[in-house]
Amino acid sequence: MALYKLLLPKMGESVSEATVTKWLKQPGDTISEDEAILEIATDKVDSDVPSPVKGILKEQLFSIDQVAQVGDIIAIIEIEGDQDGIESPTVDTQSALEKNQDKIEVTPTTIQIEDKKIEIPGLNQIQPAIENHQSSIHNGIRFYSPLVKNIASHEGLSQQELDQVVGTGSEGRVTKEDILKYVTRKREQTGTDYTSAPQLVATVVPEKKEQYAAIPVETAHTINSGGDEIIEMDRMRKIIADHMVKSVQTSPHVCSFVEADVTNLVNWRNKAKEVYKKRDGENITFTPIFIEAIAKALKDFPMVNISVDGNHIIKKKNINIGMAAALPNGNLIVPVIKNADQLSLVGLSKSVNDLANRSRANKLKPDDTQGGTFTFTNIGAFGNIMGTPIINQPQAAILAVGTIKKKPAVIETEHGDLIGIRQMMYLSLSYDHRVIDGALGGTFLKRVADYLENWDINREI
Repeated sequence: MALYKLLLPKMGESVSEATVTKWLKQPGDTISEDEAILEIATDKVDSDVPSPVKGILKEQLFSIDQVAQVGDIIAIIEIEGDQDGIESPTVDTQSALEKNQDKIEVTPTTIQIEDKKIEIPGLNQIQPAIENHQSSIHNGIRFYSPLVKNIASHEGLSQQELDQVVGTGSEGRVTKEDILKYVTRKREQTGTDYTSAPQLVATVVPEKKEQYAAIPVETAHTINSGGDEIIEMDRMRKIIADHMVKSVQTSPHVCSFVEADVTNLVNWRNKAKEVYKKRDGENITFTPIFIEAIAKALKDFPMVNISVDGNHIIKKKNINIGMAAALPNGNLIVPVIKNADQLSLVGLSKSVNDLANRSRANKLKPDDTQGGTFTFTNIGAFGNIMGTPIINQPQAAILAVGTIKKKPAVIETEHGDLIGIRQMMYLSLSYDHRVIDGALGGTFLKRVADYLENWDINREI
């Protein structure tokens, strides 16, 4: 049997690292070719890492919540074949040292583990590593899960005190049980009694499958919360929160509004959607229509399709439109349609449907969220008539459309004005006032509305 080194794959031009969020396979599990082994998360999306080979998982080289760089060996898989085909040693030295210290023979150039001898450069540094391992994990640099840190924070434990907690988890990690035992012993020694206070309840990151609510009342730190539920942000929500705060701090936001009569557009879609579904097997929504209008307006006003770098304005060559999508867990993702101005309405519709479906299924790739130059959000999908969205940095503007509602409106004809029932919709544009003034922002927004209002009722798709 041979050992195959699974590397963290390249996930996009601007993505250099990822966080391990969940192992789908455990050591000893059989793995099929192209079967997902673990889940990872970048600063944009979550995705799976499949195995390119068939075999048995021998070792996990990264723990949950550890960050791996592209190209790092993240797992060892035992596969059929000749050991002579192994290009380099695949034994994880640290794990071998910890698990086989009574079987290790150290020489200046080799490490002997049972009947296997492996050449390792710089081996003279290994013995000190063995001796210092136990002390090093208590020096404040070891990893603590969000749950452990949350409990320590509520218990008022200092970092120094937390570092003294003996961990029974992998590689000396402090588990929930470890921290709760420590807290219980501390209370017994100090005589602290919290049993008369209401229980603190919280929900932690879903991936961890752990709930603070499961902590017994006698061991959970409780406050006079009045029964409030305390929920810890998951990784994606933290990223979104940081991104939104940064955007508001970076860009002075201005928002403009227009109301558009989209009656012709609505009537055309009602007529075309059945034909399109029978021919292409999928729905045509309003989203690709809105994106087409935005792409046309960006070509008319290229100084909206920009970003800011210090005192420089970067006018983007490509028109890459991100579409904000709400995920089932309540978080937000913005997949990007590249070169939207070069796609037909059918091409835009297929791209929108593909990205929307993969967003909901958590199947987006990191490249799917990269390179956006302008963002569109459909708040009308939730019945909202208008809104003031926050700019998606480093872009300079974001456009929102509200719900389409039937309203009485004045219709201008050659025979005079009439009152009729029309399909009306508000559009809003938030823009960076450092580089886009009201004239440009307002004119651009009106141009988008014009493209929608002047929709050709006889257009074929």
